[in-house]
Amino acid sequence: MPDPKQLKRTHAWRTPNILFSLTRVPDSERVIVGSSDFQINELDLAVEKPEPIPFVGSGHTSYVTGLALLGDTLVSAAYDGQLLFWSRETREQQKAVAAHQKWIRQLVASPDGQRVYTVADDMLCKAWNVGSGEAIATFTGHELLTPQGYPSMLYAVAVSADGKHLATGDRVGHVAIWDTESFEQIAELETPGMYTWDPKQRRHSTGGIRSLAFSPDGKQLAVGGVGRIGNIDHLDGPARLEIFDWQAGQRLHELENSKRKGLIEKIIWSPAADWILTMGGDHKGFLTFFDLQSGELLHQDGNDGHIHDGVADDACENIYVAAHQRLERWTIANS
Repeated sequence: MPDPKQLKRTHAWRTPNILFSLTRVPDSERVIVGSSDFQINELDLAVEKPEPIPFVGSGHTSYVTGLALLGDTLVSAAYDGQLLFWSRETREQQKAVAAHQKWIRQLVASPDGQRVYTVADDMLCKAWNVGSGEAIATFTGHELLTPQGYPSMLYAVAVSADGKHLATGDRVGHVAIWDTESFEQIAELETPGMYTWDPKQRRHSTGGIRSLAFSPDGKQLAVGGVGRIGNIDHLDGPARLEIFDWQAGQRLHELENSKRKGLIEKIIWSPAADWILTMGGDHKGFLTFFDLQSGELLHQDGNDGHIHDGVADDACENIYVAAHQRLERWTIANS
């Protein structure tokens, strides 16, 4: 089994841009990235000096914040509120959909490859048919305003491995969980420790839920963000992870790490659910592993810029990371 203590960075490729989103072509070393220059590129990490191959079309007009590869169809989302559909084979744009009225924060695909789900700052989660590009359902379980009367934000979305459940998480720490067949809300969780409000200096809030991930068996839900922030103008707060038995509404772990501070942007469960990997950062990046029995810290690494996204291969032996001005591959050796 992969041993988190055997983590090692094997390759790093530099870029002048911030990489916000990442997906991997199955059974290969090829990855597709979305970035701050509004572009989407494919790279083959099996070669020593990979050259980015662009996807071509009218494209996005803002940061590309979500990517999902479903067979030959690549779906991308961005701060411009659009969903774009591309042929991965030809790398040409096929259609564009005006999906949300505000920034799209995340995009995830259903396990069967038939749907994608988006969340945006209009506080809506939407389900989309990949074949037609049409909206299937809209989920509205989040308040438009924070308790202080300022606009909230809907940052995170995750789907269970069996495709039956969907979770969404917002700025004030509210999680809604949905049945993907009936489109009804079936549970909710609260993580107020991930929300910071400064009533004096700035009258401003920050933090929020930035990542969600169901366990492989779908019974637990991991929620990632940042703890209480001392300096509201920065991410000077501990990386925070909470894990729930979501059906029972029971919090199983409440973990904070002040050594590597900032937002948890991505959560990956090990296949056996014996450990969990979190990635993110403030001005520095981190990869942090926790034991899921004891909640103890197993291993940490990463000192470069903020990590925005990451994916793992099926065995969790290779981790691909999209970050501030770099693309990385990390390997986890077997114990």
